[in-house]
Amino acid sequence: MKRPSTTWVIAKLTFQEASRRWVLWVALLLGLLFLFVYGFGFREILNDLSQSAGILERSELTSFILLAGLYAVSFLTLIMTVLTSVDTLSGEIASGTIHTLVSKPLRRWEIVLGKWLGFSGMLTLYLLLMAGGVLLIVYMLSGYTPPNVWVGLGLMWLNINLILSVSLFGGAVLSTLSNGVLVFGLYGVAFIGGWIEQIGGFLKNPTAINIGIVSSLILPSEALWKRAVYEMQSPLVGAIGITPFSSPSTPSLLMIAYAVIYLLVMIWLAMRQFAQRDL
Repeated sequence: MKRPSTTWVIAKLTFQEASRRWVLWVALLLGLLFLFVYGFGFREILNDLSQSAGILERSELTSFILLAGLYAVSFLTLIMTVLTSVDTLSGEIASGTIHTLVSKPLRRWEIVLGKWLGFSGMLTLYLLLMAGGVLLIVYMLSGYTPPNVWVGLGLMWLNINLILSVSLFGGAVLSTLSNGVLVFGLYGVAFIGGWIEQIGGFLKNPTAINIGIVSSLILPSEALWKRAVYEMQSPLVGAIGITPFSSPSTPSLLMIAYAVIYLLVMIWLAMRQFAQRDL
């Protein structure tokens, strides 16, 4: 029988280890609570809309509420990504448990890649649970399904793996606390830069737009979310552009390609730095 790849063994062990953490189970319970509150609130809003709004208004407001739910899911999943992975390398290096792995006949890059795959698998399931729950609630209560839903979910998936890659890179070169500051700091820069760009687009302010573009180059997480919104929003909302999730400037496919390259570079740097680090 052919032996499983070392990378896949580490991925499996990482998945199992992450599944035993309290932070995961707390996140799952809070996620279920979020879906309950979201579903109850959406039903109440829908009941009022059915009495006071026309078919077109109900459809557009349903689209807006759906995107609001997915926005919350995106944020929760990104926080989950950081909390579960921020100490996976730095914490094990500090505690000395990493020596158990590096003492075995395997290459260090296999450790990093295996951990990335393990966390990615776990976070993918979490994203499917949360985003799928929001989509199912909206569909069951209103019959509405957003356009290009799989493209949008794919971009959200790419986003969490982008943050995961940055977190693993930080864990290979920094302490756990410093890595957490790095990842949250970069995400904060991208987040506020994205909103500045959006407001600047409405006001036709080129300086504000350029600030957003530069922040997307620093970390393209907000650009991925904006593109996901562009794919899943209704055509009317996209044409009018009057919601907090719509933007006059939609990230291009070139920016999506940049995000993929960014992710791959972060994984490569994480493997390279971990291989060179003195343990």
